[in-house]
Amino acid sequence: MKNAVVPIGLSGNCVEIFEALSARFEVPAILDDKYPNDTWGPLGVPVRRLNAAKDYHNDTRFLMMIGSPKSFRQRAAIVERLGMDASRYATFRHPNSAVSRLCETGRGVIFFDGVLVTSNAHIEDHVQILPRSIIHHDVRIGAYSMIGSGVVVSGGVQIGSGCYIASGSVIRDGINIGNGAMVGLGSVVVKDVPEGAIVAGNPARAIGAKR
Repeated sequence: MKNAVVPIGLSGNCVEIFEALSARFEVPAILDDKYPNDTWGPLGVPVRRLNAAKDYHNDTRFLMMIGSPKSFRQRAAIVERLGMDASRYATFRHPNSAVSRLCETGRGVIFFDGVLVTSNAHIEDHVQILPRSIIHHDVRIGAYSMIGSGVVVSGGVQIGSGCYIASGSVIRDGINIGNGAMVGLGSVVVKDVPEGAIVAGNPARAIGAKR
């Protein structure tokens, strides 16, 4: 019998990972307050409210799937609201991902299709790394951060908590990105990004700040 994993958030990220996730785990429901009492997909997976998390047995694990540019800042608040022990969150590696055995990984981390993580990376809780991204040696990624598709994070980069690194971005070696910062699509980051800043372009320049 398969172990059970319940995704939190009927998001595009959930759709992308669902086939691989359901091949390994039973997925009895998806939790999302926007689409309660509905079903999703050809398998008719029930959609329930977030507070239904308390109804599941302690053996059931959860995955935080919310993470669009509009919603990623809600991730930490939702985990806090649910109030579950950290051990209730699964870590999931797509079978086509490659993660070094020397990588330290927290709870609730998701490695999507084609992700490559090399040695000595440290990835904290509830980080999502989307398809085909490359995380080089000695990178640290803070809790709740999102790494988009096709991102290249060079060696020694430090990414704070609650950051969003949009698809196609490249971050030069040794760069520090402050907590809550956002890097726009296809940006090339060649200097440190302050906490809460929004940067974009090649080279990336400040275009705003977190509100």
